[in-house]
Parts: sequence; C-alpha cells; structure tokens
Amino acid sequence: MNNVKNIFSIKDLENLSGIKAHTIRIWEKRYNALEPMRTDSNIRYYDITNLQKLLNIVLLHDYGYKISKISKLSETEIPALVKQITTDKTAKNHAINSFKMAMMNFDQSLFFKTYDSLLSEKSFREVFYEVFIPLMNEIGLLWQTNTISPSHEHFLTNLFKQKIQVNTEKVQILEPTRDDKVFVLFLPMNEIHEIGLMYLNYEVLLQGYRCIYLGENIPVDSLKDISSFFNNIIYVSYLTVEPLQENIDQYILDFEKEILTDNKDELYLIGRMTQFINRDKLPEKVSIYQSIEELTKKIQ
Repeated sequence: MNNVKNIFSIKDLENLSGIKAHTIRIWEKRYNALEPMRTDSNIRYYDITNLQKLLNIVLLHDYGYKISKISKLSETEIPALVKQITTDKTAKNHAINSFKMAMMNFDQSLFFKTYDSLLSEKSFREVFYEVFIPLMNEIGLLWQTNTISPSHEHFLTNLFKQKIQVNTEKVQILEPTRDDKVFVLFLPMNEIHEIGLMYLNYEVLLQGYRCIYLGENIPVDSLKDISSFFNNIIYVSYLTVEPLQENIDQYILDFEKEILTDNKDELYLIGRMTQFINRDKLPEKVSIYQSIEELTKKIQ
C-alpha cells in the first residue's frame, strides 16, 4: 500500500502528540527517542514513522513507563508493548492515536480496523462520546494551527459521518414509540458542520421519537412547511460558525416570530456560536445547551 508522504515540523509533533517541543528535543538528545532529518539549513523535520513512534512513546509514558526504559526498546518492541498494555484504561488514547495516523496517511483500512476494535468492546454511543468527540476537538485545533490540511479533516470527518449514518439506519427502520413531540433537526444557511447534528438525529431516534432531519443550509422561512404537518415541534440546530456573532440574536428573534407560533413549539440550540447569544433577551421557548451529552439527557 502506498503511503502519502508527510513531513512534520517539531511544532507539528507538539500539536499532534500534546508533548511540548522542548520535551521532544530533550527526549531526542538524551535518549535518542526520535531520529529527525535536517534541511540544508539544519532545521529539524520528521516523517510519518517518527510521528507514529512518538505517539506510541507518549502512550507508554502516560501509562507509567519511564523514557529511559522506553528508549532501550527496539523499533518492533515499542508497538508490541503498546498492544500488550492497551487495556480499557489506555484504549481511548490508543484509538485516538490510531485514528490520527489513519488521517495523516489517508488510511481507510486502519480507520475501519480501529473502529471495529472499539466496537467489539464498546457501544456506538460510548465510541462517539469517548473517542469521536475528543478527536474532533483535537482536529479543530490541528486545523487552526495548520498542522493538518482540509483534506485530512474531510477524510476523517466523512468516515465519522459514515459510521453515524450506519448506526442511524439501524434505529430509523423502527416505528416511533413516543408521539408527544416531533423533532426537526436543521442547520442555518451557510452552516456546513453537520456531524454533531447527525449524531443528535441518532439519539432522538434511539429515544423513540419521530425525527425530521433536514441537514444543512436551511432558510428559516422554509420551516413553516413543517408546522402544517405536526404539533409540539422541537426544532434543534447546531451553530458552529453561523449565524455570525453580530447576527445571532436577531436570528433567534426572527425564528421565534416566524416559526415558534404554536404555544408548544420550541427551539434547542447547541454549538460554539451560542456563547455569543444574549441570555438576558433569550425568548422563553428557546433553550441553549452546552454539549451534545447535555442535550441528549434532556430528550431522554
């Protein structure tokens, strides 16, 4: 299999591993933990093999192994020891590191192997909360620091979406068992970050509710069509980049005026942009949630 070549700076290694560049340099000089290459101007750079080794070293170090002992292990002994001590305690970090390597190498096989291994021990919900969410948070930071490219991010997030869809289909075929509410999930115009909303669709269906999933780029006025079909509607939207900070309060007021005309209809909001909402002027039928887990508990 052909691997995509990746060259990393020491700052990239810091971002990907969580270990400070200063510490990485000490591990190099004192213990020969990594073998960096150098440019003609004597600047360190690292390949994918160095990254993989560093991630394994970090996992062992977190587990209690001293760098002095790890440095004496051979290139084959380090991954073997990682595999040996990967228990419940370390499975999360090991899986996150494996997903990172799959992302950096665009390695679909490694992604599926890692995912299937997790799913043999955990439920899909546990995998999402314990691994997918922390990893997505890391990916956001890696993208912001230019450690990864949009191609890396899209490769991994589309595989996440695929797994959410597979699990959603399993509960989607079941008839709703609760008819006191209908959930309508959508993203506002120009909002394309869909993973969180897709997972909420899975949770709503899992709880036995009818869920109308509309996805991204939904104009507010188009939601009027939904109200003619259902009563007691809970609208749910995930605001990652839209509406903009200066527009978000007006967006909520317009939504209330145009859509929340039935006394029992409500709007649930979640996502990074909710931090900019003026709570003092928040309409009574609009609720803000700090996390997917918090919102999920609300609908149970």
